[in-house]
Amino acid sequence: MTEAVSVGAPALEDLAVGDVVATRTLELDRPRLVRYAGASGDFNRIHWDEAFATSVGLPNVIAHGMLTMGAAVGVVEDWAGDPGAVVDYQTRFTRPVPVPADGAAAVEVTATVGAIDAEARTVRVDLTVVHEGVKVLGKAQAVVRL
Repeated sequence: MTEAVSVGAPALEDLAVGDVVATRTLELDRPRLVRYAGASGDFNRIHWDEAFATSVGLPNVIAHGMLTMGAAVGVVEDWAGDPGAVVDYQTRFTRPVPVPADGAAAVEVTATVGAIDAEARTVRVDLTVVHEGVKVLGKAQAVVRL
């Protein structure tokens, strides 16, 4: 059995710790929150009811943490050329992402090579995930097998 290799897959030998391998701006809007709620089954009112969200001390309706987490790792999946190349992914939720009624919340994602394991042929990609200058995911790291 042969393994399929993506045409655009990065080569381990071409990477160095500190290389920025991808950046992206994610747009999170209220319709996306509704679609995610339906897909995930997470109908917590803080994700769709502005009056409720503010009554419990939030600045506005907030994006689902798992939506933010999943969208952020998509940057790494695209860079790797294969979602299956991501063999581990973890993060901490540090701040909520408020989503306005009109428009969208912009979340900036930067993916940087944090470590290389030549023997295992893996790369740890560190994600910086920021909304309005504040990190919303902490210690976000994906391990990619190349």
